Amino acid sequence: MYRYLLFDLDGTLTDPAEGITKCVAYALEHFGITAEPETLKSFIGPPLLDQFMSYAGFDRETAASAIEKYRERFRDIGIFENRVLDGIPALLKALQERGYILSVSSSKPEIFVNRILEKYDLARYFTVTVGAEMDGRRSKKAEVIEETLRRLGEQYPDADFSDRSACLMIGDRIHDMEGAEACGMDALGVTFGYAAEGELESSSAKGIVDTPEALLAFISSK
Repeated sequence: MYRYLLFDLDGTLTDPAEGITKCVAYALEHFGITAEPETLKSFIGPPLLDQFMSYAGFDRETAASAIEKYRERFRDIGIFENRVLDGIPALLKALQERGYILSVSSSKPEIFVNRILEKYDLARYFTVTVGAEMDGRRSKKAEVIEETLRRLGEQYPDADFSDRSACLMIGDRIHDMEGAEACGMDALGVTFGYAAEGELESSSAKGIVDTPEALLAFISSK
């Protein structure tokens, strides 16, 4: 039976497409690369450093500079070009009322994660919120998950988090599924985010759901 539910943020709780893609386009423009924001949705989910290197062929140093340009626009504008996905507040409320312990595990910098959760009145549902460091540390999903479990262990010292059978990672990209697998825990994929066709189906996800209502039914059945 699952008790500790770890949620990804982008594409799972909120739709950040407008803000992320416009900020990526802004950063790429600084390096002489023109791209329409709607073509940049592959940046939603993965660590930005990896994606700038993959998409633009940047080395690590240039990718790090691109992240700084991205954040120039993101920190006060792009961060709130966002919206809560339909059905998510009702889902979180129902899970909380049923006694599940909810956390956020995101590759986005933690300071931004907290601002978004507060802005959209979602913070009250989560016991622990974990994201990356601003300097790029703890950006891999497995690292974020492990830190989430460590902080949950501080909150619930009588729980045994070496046994991951009560933990479930919920996300929309293969990085969430792979991170959970690396940490020895189950993962559930959601299709209302930004996974490419077949991405979740090719992963180790224990299930794939299409709506928040189906997500609630999946968890309640376990």
